[in-house]
Amino acid sequence: MGIPLRQKIAVGAYVMRQTLAGRKRYPLVLMLEPLFRCNLACAGCGKIDYPDKILNQRLSVDECLEAVDSCGAPVVSIAGGEPLLHRELPQVVKGIIARGKFVYLCTNALLMEKKLDQYQPDPHFVWSVHLDGDREDHDRSVCQEGVFDRAVAAIKAAKARGFRVNINCTLFNTADPQRTAAFFDHVREIGVDAITVSPGYAYERAPDQQHFLNRETTKRLFRDIFRRGRGGRAWSFSQSSLFLDFLAGNQEYRCTPWGNPTRTVFGWQRPCYLVGEGYVRTFRELMEETNWDSYGTGNYEKCANCMVHCGYEATAVKDAVANPLKALKVALRGVRTDGPMAPEIPLDEQRPAEYVFSRHVERKLAEITETEARAKRASAA
Repeated sequence: MGIPLRQKIAVGAYVMRQTLAGRKRYPLVLMLEPLFRCNLACAGCGKIDYPDKILNQRLSVDECLEAVDSCGAPVVSIAGGEPLLHRELPQVVKGIIARGKFVYLCTNALLMEKKLDQYQPDPHFVWSVHLDGDREDHDRSVCQEGVFDRAVAAIKAAKARGFRVNINCTLFNTADPQRTAAFFDHVREIGVDAITVSPGYAYERAPDQQHFLNRETTKRLFRDIFRRGRGGRAWSFSQSSLFLDFLAGNQEYRCTPWGNPTRTVFGWQRPCYLVGEGYVRTFRELMEETNWDSYGTGNYEKCANCMVHCGYEATAVKDAVANPLKALKVALRGVRTDGPMAPEIPLDEQRPAEYVFSRHVERKLAEITETEARAKRASAA
């Protein structure tokens, strides 16, 4: 089972409570980034291109747990950077689990075997290992040879100790459907519990801008992949059946950018995990003061080609809760891989992209410099 029954029940009950309370906007998954530092430099990543003073910043244990408490989402995805570089991460994970939340610890697995003793198997805890395809595809994606083999070794070691292990697979326009299907078969054979799959998002500062998918190629790619796996039923996914159906072009969804709010060393990132166009101090400010209608495919140029799970999974989950028979039908029959696709969102009224990233970096650097100066004055006094 891709998503454990315990988690399905908890998330479904949470969504029903929000619906009955009449809440229009609420979070589903907290994206917690306690640091940006990473031990890889992947060509498609826009998260590590910061000055060292920012890469050296860390959220404290208290800051991480305050974010969990103020957000209230039932699931927490810990990302980065590479989270295992954070020395206090075991305390963060323990604190989140103690709150009854489900934790997905995303890692490139280079430090995973070394760190396994710091964590305990738990129904609320999942290792989410970054694997972007088979050995050749993944090592090319992360720009370093040997990473795939080390990740597979870490997966096997974690499974031997009783951990639940997923893989997090991002696909680019270099993905071959036949090889991707064979890769999904392989990770199933080595004991991976579930797959999280998503098309790559065109981060504006990613070194490689040539290999991101647009929406049309995304739909064709996923239809070709799912066709080789009985409509996707051959594999176990940690995503809703309706989101997978959306990837194949069968659902007409709008983005839910507030569904996966992001807390980083800058603050609460506006509007979403992928688009950073401002930061606020509190979760309440994020939810109440963000102009949500100005973002999403059809509304904003940066969002034009996005079909990523952090924006659309929440939409699919709400649809599944509202229409359980529809979701069950897709789960049982598999994703449709032929026939007409759902209408595409028109882009003729989207506003042009704004490039404001550098301002946020400058503000954070000024803040760090002032904090260091105050500490220096205090020690001299």
